[in-house]
Amino acid sequence: MRAKSVTEQARRAQIVAAAIATIAELDYAETSFKAIAARAGLSSTGLISYHFKNKQELVDVVFADILERFQGFVHARMGQASAREELRAFLSANIAFLREHRADMVAFLRIRAHAAVTDGGIADSDHVALADLLRQGQQAGEFRVFDPDVMAVFVLAMRNGVVLRSGSLDLDVCERELVAAVDLATGG
Repeated sequence: MRAKSVTEQARRAQIVAAAIATIAELDYAETSFKAIAARAGLSSTGLISYHFKNKQELVDVVFADILERFQGFVHARMGQASAREELRAFLSANIAFLREHRADMVAFLRIRAHAAVTDGGIADSDHVALADLLRQGQQAGEFRVFDPDVMAVFVLAMRNGVVLRSGSLDLDVCERELVAAVDLATGG
């Protein structure tokens, strides 16, 4: 397999960016090569077909691209001294990424069920890692007694709800209220 030229890499990146914006605006089902080509300013859908054999391949690339950038962004903000601070950092990092990349997060949630790529079970790994963090906080006496698996589901559901409604919400207020709600829910 030959390496892609700089021009081909740039065109692929342009198509991925247009796909993200289109999925965020129209949703998965309404997103077509025609809609993506129009958003990207391409003369035909053939330019997309040259780089991606079908919508599934494009969705898989979009999913992997967003996931890699999101995980890198969040992980760079982690590593706090206590479980409570780590939980707050996780929530704040999620909102910060959303603040800077709203369309990416909306597109990610809209295509997650359709992506065929192995994502390492992102939903499961997010849940497991968060539940483990909550257990650590309980063992350290930072959190009240609760079911960590159930609490992880609630926390991730609140985070995802903010993502899907973020267009009409003040994200500074969302971050403050999300952190406060989780602090109250986890007790201390």
